[in-house]
Amino acid sequence: MTQMIAQIIANDAAVDIFTGLDPKSLALLLDVDGTLIDIGPSPLEVHVPDELKASLARLSELTGGALALVSGRPINDLDRLFAPLALPAIGGHGAEMRLRGGGAATRIDDFPAAMRKHLTDVAIAGSGIVAEDKGYSVALHFRKAPQHEQRLREHVEAGRAAFSAEATQVLPGKAMFEVMRPGINKGDAVRALLANPPFAGRVPVFIGDDVTDESVFAMLPALGGKGFSVSRSFDGLAGIFESPAQVRRALHQMAARGMATP
Repeated sequence: MTQMIAQIIANDAAVDIFTGLDPKSLALLLDVDGTLIDIGPSPLEVHVPDELKASLARLSELTGGALALVSGRPINDLDRLFAPLALPAIGGHGAEMRLRGGGAATRIDDFPAAMRKHLTDVAIAGSGIVAEDKGYSVALHFRKAPQHEQRLREHVEAGRAAFSAEATQVLPGKAMFEVMRPGINKGDAVRALLANPPFAGRVPVFIGDDVTDESVFAMLPALGGKGFSVSRSFDGLAGIFESPAQVRRALHQMAARGMATP
């Protein structure tokens, strides 16, 4: 009950705390699915509102370009969703990084094609399972087929065993399993990003929503940063938004307030 009350209070205050920050001093780091946009039935069935794109464009200007998307999606996918914006980005939970919008991205090596095919073959037509082959990882989504969770778990473990020469880890998410290389996480990638201009020397502010974001929340205090989540509690948060819609409103308000400040 105490935690529930604390979360309600945080929901009420999160917008005020966030919009009271000065974007000119910030490095804004934003998760995408479940944070900026609502979770869709599949990774392809999502909507990025034009107003959100406009807010991000304004905030990118106000931060001197120190605004980055921090996502499990590949950077090419982010560019497609947020076009015409091409923002600095961390993709694949840290497997890819682009320091400047529109610039070249670095990425880790891909898994063997045979391994990726073995993992994705489970997503047969009509199963409700959606497979994402990112090259350096494979994500299997069961949002449309929750009854297959245990079968997918077993399939993933069998695939890892069949290709045991490849070092792997399994990253759980919202109704999905992702097989990826060990040691890849958003926190380490954010730390590397913050060592480079235009992010270096700024106050990092991160908004995320899932267990895949915990590594970022954990490293923020040492850098004097602030973390905000969406609809769930993590240690050391500055505030909790109730929904992606509330995050979008807060970004819009910060952008409008910042543009009005000389």
